[in-house]
Order: sequence, then C-alpha cells, then structure tokens
Amino acid sequence: MLWKTIRAETDTARNDFDLETAGRLAELFSALADATRVRIISLIAEREICVHELCAMLGMTQSAISHQLRVLRDRRIVRYRKQGRHVYYQLDDEHISELFRGALDHIKHTH
Repeated sequence: MLWKTIRAETDTARNDFDLETAGRLAELFSALADATRVRIISLIAEREICVHELCAMLGMTQSAISHQLRVLRDRRIVRYRKQGRHVYYQLDDEHISELFRGALDHIKHTH
C-alpha cells in the first residue's frame, strides 16, 4: 500500500513538470547564463536604477545595455517604469531576488 502511495506521488510530480514548464525554466536560466546580465541583475537587486547609471557603472554603451535589458524583460526578470526621458529598472519580483541571492550564496559556499 505504501509503495502505491509513493508511486502515485512520484507520477503526479512528473506530470506537473511538463515540457512547457521545463522549457520556460530553461529560458530563465539561459538568460542568467551571461556575465553582463548577471552584473546588471546584481546592480538592480540593490535598488531601482536608470539605464544611464547602468551604462556608467558597467562602462558599456546604452545600446549594449538596452539589448541585455530587453532579454531580461522578455524573460520577466526585470521590469521598468518611465519617468520623463529616463527609464528605471528593478527586479520583476521577490522570486528573482531570491533566485539570484541563492545562486550567489551557492557559489560562495565552501565545502
């Protein structure tokens, strides 16, 4: 009887993690697999920041920063708001912050 319960729970878990979900998760991780985007996230994780500040802090052109931000926006990692001619970015939600900080803790962890 216990075996049937464990088997049913395992089958349910497999069914919940379908191909679409796996693909979306892979897209999220692929967006995080770029050093420039990770640097952008590290700055935005601290506070809302405008594109011009990101350019100055990272020593990159506005075009290059905008391209990377577009990838992050498309994956719902960051969101933006406009104020006059300035565009300000912040992390999309607390899940992204937790994911970033958790991954950072993981790589800093020594065995």
